[in-house]
Amino acid sequence: MAQIEIRLPKMGESVTEATITNWLKEVGDTIEMDEPLVEVATDKVDNELPSEAEGVLVKQLFQKDEVAQVGDVIAIISTDGDAPADDSSAPAAEKETVAAPVAAVAESITADVATMTASVNGNGAVAKTGPSGKFYSPLVRSIAEKEGVSMSELETISGSGQNGRVTKKDILGYIGGDRSAATVTAPAATTTVAPETIPAPKATPAPAAAGFLANIKEPVVTPGPDDEIMEMDRMRKLIADHMVMSTHVSPHVTSYVEADVTNIFNWRKKVKKGFMEREGENITFTPIFMEAVVKAIKDFPMINVSVSGNQIIKRKHINVGMATALPSGNLIVPVIKDADRLNLTGLTKAVNEMANNARNNNLKPEDIQGGTYTVTNVGTFGNVMGTPIINQPQVAILALGAIRKVPAVIETPDGDFIGIRHKMFLSHSYDHRVVDGALGGQFVRRVADYLEQFDPEREL
Repeated sequence: MAQIEIRLPKMGESVTEATITNWLKEVGDTIEMDEPLVEVATDKVDNELPSEAEGVLVKQLFQKDEVAQVGDVIAIISTDGDAPADDSSAPAAEKETVAAPVAAVAESITADVATMTASVNGNGAVAKTGPSGKFYSPLVRSIAEKEGVSMSELETISGSGQNGRVTKKDILGYIGGDRSAATVTAPAATTTVAPETIPAPKATPAPAAAGFLANIKEPVVTPGPDDEIMEMDRMRKLIADHMVMSTHVSPHVTSYVEADVTNIFNWRKKVKKGFMEREGENITFTPIFMEAVVKAIKDFPMINVSVSGNQIIKRKHINVGMATALPSGNLIVPVIKDADRLNLTGLTKAVNEMANNARNNNLKPEDIQGGTYTVTNVGTFGNVMGTPIINQPQVAILALGAIRKVPAVIETPDGDFIGIRHKMFLSHSYDHRVVDGALGGQFVRRVADYLEQFDPEREL
């Protein structure tokens, strides 16, 4: 019987694993080439994986909610149309291999719940994000729970993954060799001590703030008799983890500038009908603002960087993310790659396409990868300004406020007078580890300058 192994494909940079969320075909089902086989979820996006062969699904090697690594065989398809009549025909050792991960995880969770200490969250599972802001994958957390590795121990493990992320290899290496030494040298109690008296750990230390944050507990809230309890969906949990991590990692500073966008407002009003007739696209304010942001990034390239430990990574490409609200109320950030290579028409088409794909759940994993700077339009909801949280691993984000008609002093050669102008606030949050007030403030001022200098006679 000819069989094809279906492997978990690479789904973007930094994505090393995925959770099986739903099998779209069951064992024994016939499947066509490129027909959806399974739904998977990463820490970036949910996605359907198509079949790489035509035939009959004979094996599912991962069950729902199990985690597979990129390159793992997740299913086997028979290409000659033969499916096993009974699952018992499979070798016993083979069935044990498939069932072992489920049984092992179930047994380890049951055994370890009673022994987990303050290093775990309230339901007995290791938290996704540690006090230092480090993110731990489902596989790493599962191994930690099985081996009784506490959060305080996890925080001391030096990660070899991207941005210092702890991988399967790192935690297994720690359990196999480094853990005994760390256990001997670890302090026995969590007594509050002056910072200068805390002994240096043997492993790579977490950020200085981790010692303080480790003692912070989430409040336990008791619902009232008439309150409604709603479970966070998966995307909301990911957003929550990402936002908490970002505020732990980056000291946020926000600078504000008010920009006069009267010329842009009037110009868009003049050209939008003709643009729709010519291009079949609606031109919004977002691509116009994004064009100004791209110009300012080229003037101040140190805004377009990331931080990795003590290194600053200066990005070659300008990939602008645009925060997009979904009908569910959740948020996603599709990315326009190499935005500096697009003219205003190209930016308009890219913005509309990404926004539509996001709202219709048609984004691909690569559509939300590789962003180097993010823009969020809080004015869409009538907000005049905001203090946005940086989208890691970027170092800055710009919030666009609502455009308002306001009275303003207008300077002319014949004197000053009061007139009605269209104005908006720009709120620029940046990582104070690498972006000081001068750079952060000059950047947002430059964006405002480009908006105010917009040519009202511009041709598209």
